[in-house]
Amino acid sequence: MQIFVADLAMEKEYSKPALDKRTALVKAESYCAYQERAQQEIRNKLYDWGLRSDEVEEIITELILTNFLNEERFAMAYVSGKFNIKKWGKIKIKQGLKLKKIPEKMILKALKTIDYDDYLKTILAAAEKKSAVLVEKDAYKRKYKLITYLMGKGFENNLVSEVLKDNNLS
Repeated sequence: MQIFVADLAMEKEYSKPALDKRTALVKAESYCAYQERAQQEIRNKLYDWGLRSDEVEEIITELILTNFLNEERFAMAYVSGKFNIKKWGKIKIKQGLKLKKIPEKMILKALKTIDYDDYLKTILAAAEKKSAVLVEKDAYKRKYKLITYLMGKGFENNLVSEVLKDNNLS
């Protein structure tokens, strides 16, 4: 019996009081205003704050109506940031958006905003940068390491091969 009472006391200590719907909406608006968010991120946050399923969906609807939450805008910002800043390839970007439960059509639309020439330049720049630090002497192993690195950054195998061949990096 004493163990049960102690367990209850510990459970009370760790559980946070649930936010009311109005407070949660204000916090969610602030959270969305700070940076673009996916619906799933907001949904998870609202559940973390102790809201019920119906309240979560009502708040998400309100955020969409007031334009605090826009998945298309989020997808565009995500693609732009991951490509321009992190220098990720389309495959890795697409996987990241899928993890955030963005619809496939929206993902494809956002990926189309990446300029093809800029994309090839990014692959080349990453290849040249990696090639400069590779210490491998064997040409085949060197090429393999370079391709593996670029594919790990999310670039497509056919484009990687094309860029390496066209620039004598293979």
